Amino acid sequence: MGDGPGPAGSAAPLLIACALGIEQFALRSGRGRAGAAPGPVTVLRTGMGAKAAEAAVSQALGQDRVPGTAVLASGFCAGLSPGMHPGDLVVADETRGAGDPTACTGTVLLAEAVARTVPGRTVHTGPLTGSAHVVRGHERAELQATGAIAVDMESAATLRAALRSGPRPVAAVRVVVDAPEHELVRIGTIRGGISAFRVLRAVLPAFYEWHRSLLLPRR
Repeated sequence: MGDGPGPAGSAAPLLIACALGIEQFALRSGRGRAGAAPGPVTVLRTGMGAKAAEAAVSQALGQDRVPGTAVLASGFCAGLSPGMHPGDLVVADETRGAGDPTACTGTVLLAEAVARTVPGRTVHTGPLTGSAHVVRGHERAELQATGAIAVDMESAATLRAALRSGPRPVAAVRVVVDAPEHELVRIGTIRGGISAFRVLRAVLPAFYEWHRSLLLPRR
């Protein structure tokens, strides 16, 4: 699997899963600025929705002969908390979907790395919940009342499928493109020039830093 290995070909790979072509383009276009990855990296476009994400991630990991591939769900999301703005970042401490929540790995380190990588952008940490559709109005308020800080359609399914394929580090980092005071008509209208695209393109070094920390020996 992969867009090409990093310098440490024997290191456990990193799989970054996103739903949309524009998200994949942002992440891939950021690779030239991100420096060397600690191991092989794949940016996988899964397609929209939980079923598509589960199928694509399960297939990718089923073809992977290196155990312990780290999986990170990324792309855009809708913020749930008042005061969020497009271009803010969400680092999940857990994802919520069908079944029990999935705890994320190394959330504090990842959030710190994201804040350093994209200075000037607000980083929110908390539960990232799933939805089968784009959330608006009263649904946004209902989800916020559960304690979730953001919502997307694929992260929970991505992490669930990753862990079903074997034990591994998992995480989710999303860029807010739609917030309570800044609703889009529909998520498919995202253009490359908006702030969320630029932030997603810039955040890749933080993913590498998180991945590198997982490869260090534990004391």
